[in-house]
Amino acid sequence: MAVADGPDAGDSAAVVSQLCYSRLWSVLFHPEAVSELRIPAIEQAAIGHAVEKLESLGPNLGYPHSSKIRTADNLRELRPRGGRSRWRVFYAQVGEAFVVGAIGPEASVSQRNFARAVAAAERRIKDVEAE
Repeated sequence: MAVADGPDAGDSAAVVSQLCYSRLWSVLFHPEAVSELRIPAIEQAAIGHAVEKLESLGPNLGYPHSSKIRTADNLRELRPRGGRSRWRVFYAQVGEAFVVGAIGPEASVSQRNFARAVAAAERRIKDVEAE
């Protein structure tokens, strides 16, 4: 294992520490969510950075970068730019991975389209879980 080859190879606490911080979580996009990324390039970049944070921290990614959606059972929203973006990424953990079900506007931008995106994400993620 490469971690054990470093200068602290004899220090088991250092090896455990490195292992804890080196895990990357899988973030998978539903094909329909990918098609919803037809948004300004700057917003796509912000979503990319938020996804990197989710890959790095997994379920430990907290507010303001991620938040539970109150109107959904098991859905969270990724909040690019710490919530300052007008776009949200709707996702859930499925096994050891995170599945992005939809991309949509922030609720304050359009409550109706936010609700539509949440419903689409729930439906798509349930389809993935059923497979």
